[in-house]
Amino acid sequence: MKIQKKIKKNFIYHIIDQDLSKNKNLKIHTRFPPEPNGHLHIGHAKSIFLNFSIAKFYKGKCNLRFDDTNPTKENVKFISSIKKDILWLGFVWNDDIKFSSQYFSLLYKFAVQLIKKNLAYVDQLTKKQIRDYRGTLKKPGKKSPYRSRSIKENLYLFKQMKKGLIPEGHACLRAKIDMESPFIIMRDPVLYRILYCKHHQTLNYWCIYPMYDFAHCIADTLENITHSLCTLEFQENKHLYNWILNNIDINVKNRPYQYEFSPLKLEYNVLSKRKLQMLVDKKIVNGWNDPRMPTISGLRKKGYTPDSIIKFCEKVGVTKQNNLIQLSTLESCIRKELNETSPRIMAILNPIKIIIENLPECYMEIINIPNHPNKPEMGNRKIIFSKEIYIDKFDFCEYPSKEYKRLSIGKTVKLRYGYNITATAIKKNQFNNIEYITCTYDPHTIKNNLYIKKYVGIIHWISIKNTISAKFKIYKKLFYIQNPELKKNFLDYINTNTLNIKTGFVEKSIMMNLSIRRYQFEREGYFYLCCSILKDNFLTFNQIVTLKKNKQKNILSTNHL
Repeated sequence: MKIQKKIKKNFIYHIIDQDLSKNKNLKIHTRFPPEPNGHLHIGHAKSIFLNFSIAKFYKGKCNLRFDDTNPTKENVKFISSIKKDILWLGFVWNDDIKFSSQYFSLLYKFAVQLIKKNLAYVDQLTKKQIRDYRGTLKKPGKKSPYRSRSIKENLYLFKQMKKGLIPEGHACLRAKIDMESPFIIMRDPVLYRILYCKHHQTLNYWCIYPMYDFAHCIADTLENITHSLCTLEFQENKHLYNWILNNIDINVKNRPYQYEFSPLKLEYNVLSKRKLQMLVDKKIVNGWNDPRMPTISGLRKKGYTPDSIIKFCEKVGVTKQNNLIQLSTLESCIRKELNETSPRIMAILNPIKIIIENLPECYMEIINIPNHPNKPEMGNRKIIFSKEIYIDKFDFCEYPSKEYKRLSIGKTVKLRYGYNITATAIKKNQFNNIEYITCTYDPHTIKNNLYIKKYVGIIHWISIKNTISAKFKIYKKLFYIQNPELKKNFLDYINTNTLNIKTGFVEKSIMMNLSIRRYQFEREGYFYLCCSILKDNFLTFNQIVTLKKNKQKNILSTNHL
């Protein structure tokens, strides 16, 4: 994990500094508490970065605790994926992994405490009735008819719930707080519900499960968490967080406090596990790790690096202000890294054949070129120049405009690192499609020669004798509107053309070192080698990110000889 030595402190760091000034013996302890009901997304990366960075900066601890209080939606495969994502990002949790379920016995005892203090009761309203009785922001709630039950009756019914003698949905345990509170969360929130479902950790031992708000604050306390950090949607929940800890008998040295920060919102994406699950269930994407998904596993499969995601988290910062982050901010982080670290190579995504007339059939010239134009330490590689080569079909135009700066009949272009070629004729098949283009080459125009003939632009190319077949997966934005999170029917705004698979060629030199997975394909963008094994005689690449537009324009200038 790479964290800046001189970290830019946000408001949470300032809160911790103040706490330490009052208590120099305070040992900072944070936690990351995901629910194992899906893969982590880029928003979770921000929370991971914040919690683990704070622990490292203050030489404290950070726990990984799974909030596993709802077995109907949770799965051990999600536990595995979450652990993998955190480790891949470069973070390591302290001590053993925690589970909220390991505290179920204690949580039950604390619930009984609240009943005995007449601060909790067993309610038998339906879910809909509870929702209706709760009221609105403008209208106060209404007390349940079961709210006045005796302590003895509530203790009996809660034990009946625990023994599995009450059907699911027929009873729940609610806190007895204030049905007229301005905070809806405080209008007798549900603390326990009945779920006849096998739990991935406790199996069938329990049939009543605590709600997140009840379990979370107690787990924080039991683990000696000093700063419980969460996003702004839990701001009102802080009132319940504090109420529970104020009303149970729990002995702690340092009580935890909750602090909120703005959640990450990324344009052209949804960052809700519920909504991401819908994309998976409806087969709009091919699973949680689809490269079109804003999940950490999806970004990893697309070709993003841990450092690029950490840099992104550093860049967006931590505030209390809600902002929609531009997708280009994330893309710039991986682009900047790969510009420095990825070797260059030539790939043809839309091949069209060029036959060079003034070369013999057997001609083959070896040209030595750099793997990176600005990093000689990355070495050189050899490419082949021969009679037959491939260029991209978009680098040729049969009927060009005056502004067209690539190959056309009678026009001259320079092959990247190679010779000037001039198009002379077009050969078409019976369907009027171009079969190949004939050209001549100027032997005096290779790099470093004194005589350089004028040309209209520079294009990339590959000799037919120097190719490996490849498939290229080009991904587009999953949504065609900037902020689909705001739409109730967000699936109506799905981009239906998000994956384009092209078949072409890459340089054969790529087979020399298949441990290298990320490349800049000249003039095309940055690509990730999905699998180093030839499948059906093809290598497969995912496009990570495009080149900058200005870079694509500059590639045609004489500065890129």
